[in-house]
Amino acid sequence: MQQQLGLEGIPGKLVRVTPARLSTWAGCPRRYRMTYLDRPAPKRGGPWANATLGAVVHNALKAYFELRPDKRTPQRAELLVHRHWKSDGFADADQAAEHRRRAQRWVHDYVAELPADFTPVAVERWVSAPVGEIIAEGRVDRVDERDGELVVVDYKTGRHGLRVDDAKNSLALGLYALAVRTTLRRPCNRVELHHLPTGTVAAWDHTAESLDGLRERAETLAGELQEATDALESASPGSSTVAETAFPVRTGPHCSWCDFRAHCTEGQQAAPDLRPWSLLGDG
Repeated sequence: MQQQLGLEGIPGKLVRVTPARLSTWAGCPRRYRMTYLDRPAPKRGGPWANATLGAVVHNALKAYFELRPDKRTPQRAELLVHRHWKSDGFADADQAAEHRRRAQRWVHDYVAELPADFTPVAVERWVSAPVGEIIAEGRVDRVDERDGELVVVDYKTGRHGLRVDDAKNSLALGLYALAVRTTLRRPCNRVELHHLPTGTVAAWDHTAESLDGLRERAETLAGELQEATDALESASPGSSTVAETAFPVRTGPHCSWCDFRAHCTEGQQAAPDLRPWSLLGDG
């Protein structure tokens, strides 16, 4: 009797993921479903002032490094913050103006510390590359060159300072380092978190072993979310049972600032409601 040829050994389809997708899934599968799968998508909550602040700083720094080197000055960086400023999520005009001044000070002081001839390898660079059983992709804030190797740089504007472990254990930074290697075809092991409010840098030099650990973690999360997605797509139209079992709610403090809080009774019960400016730093 002839044996049928099995499918063993044939690689499955690579799951395309971004750090944001993996983080959303790990934080709460229900939020993942509402963010990426539900159609029509549930209505989101309003903007958060801390997110607006972070976006402004990122946009200002992007515009700054797009200038000719001879045009880059701390004063020009301040003007770019003003040019890109938005007040979404702030309590009022006075609060927005105060945080705009803070952001201008952060960016001014940050670029003033850079070497006069500094030019990044890439700014806001989209990278995408096969990494093990997934395709890791996303937009990297900045890629530098140090001692002949590339460095992944990520800007942070949160109210809390950062530790070395934050850089070491960051799934996003690890995947970016792996994707940058393939996309730009150069070694990349170092990752850095630049915290502008404190002017500090949390950095980590990855080894092959540490990157393998992050890759395996990403593959596990990607496998979970793809399995849940497949179950939802194969379910009967309108089936709420699969939606709830495959994408369970995961409550915690993050429920306070979830975009879909209005659609989640469990989340409302798990954490208090916050004002859109509650996550801003005081200093």
